[in-house]
Amino acid sequence: MTDPSMTVVPMTDLDEIYAFLPCHTPDRWVENAMENPSLMLIDHANCEKKAANTALSLINRYTENFDLLNKMSRLVREEMRHFEQVVALMKRRNIKYSYLSASRYAAGMREQARKSDPGKLVDVLIIGAFIEARSCERFFKLAPHLDSELKRFYGSLLTSEARHFKDYLTLASGVAGGQSIDERIAEMAVIEQQLIEQPDTEFRFHSGPVYA
Repeated sequence: MTDPSMTVVPMTDLDEIYAFLPCHTPDRWVENAMENPSLMLIDHANCEKKAANTALSLINRYTENFDLLNKMSRLVREEMRHFEQVVALMKRRNIKYSYLSASRYAAGMREQARKSDPGKLVDVLIIGAFIEARSCERFFKLAPHLDSELKRFYGSLLTSEARHFKDYLTLASGVAGGQSIDERIAEMAVIEQQLIEQPDTEFRFHSGPVYA
């Protein structure tokens, strides 16, 4: 039976996310997270901050796209609120916020983006959709293994992450001007699956599994 605390996002939204993502998070990654709870929260905070920075950079670069400006403005506010919430959790748990090297996930995805617009923007937005969808999937997969406070918190993030995923895809379709983006999504999905399933040397929120 589904835990009631995790039904804050409609199951249809999760079904869409599972249909979009090419694979599930490996169980070993969940084990890594449980072995490194402080590291998980530190990198989670970093991810929220990076998501806000990415949205701000899109606002600054694409000033003529009003749909993008509106959706990214809301996203910035929500991601920074999430950052504040993670930092507050860390403070209550006496976890110091420290520098962490980035995982290969985001960089590996962004390497696939085309070099000029509008194709570049379409790709960046599709990549944003993958990042948000993967975050949502991992929040949901982690929750049953967490203490009650973290479980409630991660459950509360599902609605916004699912909406961000949809917003990115909607914007990508709009920038594509009526042309299908399905082929680019399929190409990106191949890379995303490799990054999620192939072993990593360091645990991060978006890393692959670590076996050492």
